[in-house]
Amino acid sequence: MKTFASIPICAVLGLIFRATDFAGGAQLGIVSNAEPQRIFFGEDKKISATFRNSSGEDFENEIHTRVFQTGSGTSVLLSEAPWEKLQILPNQTIIESVALNFPTVRTETRFIIQWWEGTNRMSGITEVLVYPTNLLEELKSLAGDKESLGVFDPTGQLKPLLKMTKVGFVDLDEAVLEDFQGKLAIIGPFSTKAQMREGLAQTIQKIARKGVAVVWIRPPPGPKDPIKPSFYIVPEGKGPVVVVQADLVANPAGSPQAQLNLVYFCKLALNPTPFSLLDSKTQP
Repeated sequence: MKTFASIPICAVLGLIFRATDFAGGAQLGIVSNAEPQRIFFGEDKKISATFRNSSGEDFENEIHTRVFQTGSGTSVLLSEAPWEKLQILPNQTIIESVALNFPTVRTETRFIIQWWEGTNRMSGITEVLVYPTNLLEELKSLAGDKESLGVFDPTGQLKPLLKMTKVGFVDLDEAVLEDFQGKLAIIGPFSTKAQMREGLAQTIQKIARKGVAVVWIRPPPGPKDPIKPSFYIVPEGKGPVVVVQADLVANPAGSPQAQLNLVYFCKLALNPTPFSLLDSKTQP
């Protein structure tokens, strides 16, 4: 990937306002996401953008992308290239995606994608957070040796990732769950309730009372199921159980947020801390 000179990040962001100023009543704009998109590094990563033609005329122009890597107050232009020609009807909103390459990173790294109409007007930006692929390595330090972490993974979503990151574990699909005496057990995720064997809740209760911290990833709730929090802690003797809804750790192979969530829930199970109203960043 071609590397360009570094420029101050304020200059990259400032272009948004200058481009808007000289564009006058230009047609195309980007509907910004509330949160940055999160991806793993690598090639052909899908980045989506929502385009809005707010004028009363058809829009037709070639869109160019510019990708910047940011950090320490500066920004490096990594690539720029034409993407495709967009045709958008008056007052129409469309969602498009582009495949972009992101370099190897060792920690969470912020990127900015600029969307240009041709080469002389920027429609907006998309923020992207790029992560390394070894986020689950943190489970090594949390659980300790490979006999301390047990994994019951009926859908086969977690075990390949743990093996890839060299995190040792006891395969509870092949062992007797009731006999596990390690430090931490991850039970799930489950696609459906039918995958949960009869008496699973009682078994989880037993190992928790022996001192095993448990993260139980439940299957998606049905339409008639009672409403419950997305995750909650159930004290069971020495070992608390953190019950988690499946969507919080969905697609762990492709979602950094899912892996970050799983690590967080494991930390919570090992060190349960009561929540406080003062934890909120939006307190008055």
